[in-house]
Amino acid sequence: MNLLTLLTDAYGGRGGIAKFNRDLCRALSAEPLAARVTALPRVAPVEPIEYVPPRVDYHPDAAGSKVAYAWNVLRATCNVPRATPHVSRPAFDAVLCGHINLLPVAVLASWLQGAPLLLVLHGIDAWTPHDSWLVRKLLPQADSFVTVSQCTKDRFLEWAPLRAEQGRVVPDCIDLGAYDPGPKRDDLLGRYDLHDRTVLLTLGRLSSDEQYKGHDEVLEILRELANEIPDIAYLICGDGDDRPRLEAKAKRLGVEDRTVFAGYVPEDEKEDHYRLADAFVMPGRGEGFGIVYLEAMACGVPVVASTADASREAVRDGQLGVVVDPDDPGDLRKGIHSALGADRGVPDGLEYFSYDAFAERCHLLMEERFDTADIVEHVHSSPNKHDEAT
Repeated sequence: MNLLTLLTDAYGGRGGIAKFNRDLCRALSAEPLAARVTALPRVAPVEPIEYVPPRVDYHPDAAGSKVAYAWNVLRATCNVPRATPHVSRPAFDAVLCGHINLLPVAVLASWLQGAPLLLVLHGIDAWTPHDSWLVRKLLPQADSFVTVSQCTKDRFLEWAPLRAEQGRVVPDCIDLGAYDPGPKRDDLLGRYDLHDRTVLLTLGRLSSDEQYKGHDEVLEILRELANEIPDIAYLICGDGDDRPRLEAKAKRLGVEDRTVFAGYVPEDEKEDHYRLADAFVMPGRGEGFGIVYLEAMACGVPVVASTADASREAVRDGQLGVVVDPDDPGDLRKGIHSALGADRGVPDGLEYFSYDAFAERCHLLMEERFDTADIVEHVHSSPNKHDEAT
């Protein structure tokens, strides 16, 4: 089975969407589906690309401006050669559009191939009618869609001209072998002056376009929390253009002495930064899911999520962590106390979000939507699965 997958970013990318896209490519290219995945990112890598699965053809050179990206997708779709004429056009069995903003070019690829189109929706970009009239007009061209949360599916269907039965929920996942509980690293405690402190942690981009992650709400109750927990400190990991505003706010509220801005945390240091926390707190209003909640829980850190967005689904509506109303400072304060009083350790039930569960959901989705049963049977009956997978 050949899949053309149009993505914002994946390998060499940062953030939850890039992580989801890497997991998606890995799952689709794995047994039993064993698809050949041709993946074209819209955004160039910002980190070194260390590993790409064998059946994934990743083309970072496709990234560029809107026009350049559209041309690269067109060339891949029609197999337009750079110098050699008369090369036959490939046959993709399906086109996967990894973000609603990429829908116009995905629809074009789907038309040219005569292949069904699957749209993947991640969060707040799909909660309200899209700014682009072209995207809105083309939505009915999607044969089916996937959302990372029920919250996003429900909000999308409030305005989109698609039916509920066309959509499926496939939540983010976590490699449970990549994160473990552990002690607080002494050198990091020293770096941030957090020895003998009770540490609240939020990890995420500090973008002026994403002032919904809950940083403001935590800062606004921090002084009152300090009256109850004198050694409380708030560690903010992440960077972006909203950092100066948050730093000024911490100073204005008189909590700058207990607020630490760590800046961007490299991937290989994330686990140790999670372990610094006594509670991971992100009571937002715009999370489409939130892989960071899973990562914190996998490190044994109790988490505080929100009733106002899909983060409540990351903690299974309170089964795995605390859920609070971000509009109620008292409820947030109570939730933080509850998390700080909880036992450290990986919560029972986190395996619901394991990579294996994610891969199974992806395979079932593809079989349901694209009738891949015959392809899978052919793959397993072949003496050389790598050669016959496509």
